Amino acid sequence: MTPAINQLKQLKIGFSLHEYEHDPHCSHFGEEAAEKLNLDPACVFKTLLVTDDKNTFVTIVPVTGTLNLKRAASALKVKKLRMADAKDAQRLTGYLVGGISPIGQKKSLVTCIDQSAQAFEKIYVSGGQRGLDIGLTPNDLSLACRGAIFAAIGETK
Repeated sequence: MTPAINQLKQLKIGFSLHEYEHDPHCSHFGEEAAEKLNLDPACVFKTLLVTDDKNTFVTIVPVTGTLNLKRAASALKVKKLRMADAKDAQRLTGYLVGGISPIGQKKSLVTCIDQSAQAFEKIYVSGGQRGLDIGLTPNDLSLACRGAIFAAIGETK
């Protein structure tokens, strides 16, 4: 059990678990999950941490695209954002890079989900370890992330 699974159970949010054999040589974790789980990559989302040097935020975007830092800053009402350091991300979330779930993090951070998630009945995010994804509705993800907002923060590659 990961903290993400425990939190979803505690909140009584329905979800599905999807496990796969993670290739230790793979660094494109989201794409690997989509491929190995035979999922549409557009409904598989990655968790990225960003900072304005005062606060750290969680952003969730499709693995088929990238995070637009300017749009994310606007959505989060800050002047400018940059990607958070991997060590800081691991320390704040309690998860390893490649297995960072937006759910059940050590510290509750303000979260923004790309609005494209709302086009899907179910989306998939990391379950808190490499080789484990959780499927749930976008609104349930927002609820589990303590009221995450939806905004156009992603862009296609």
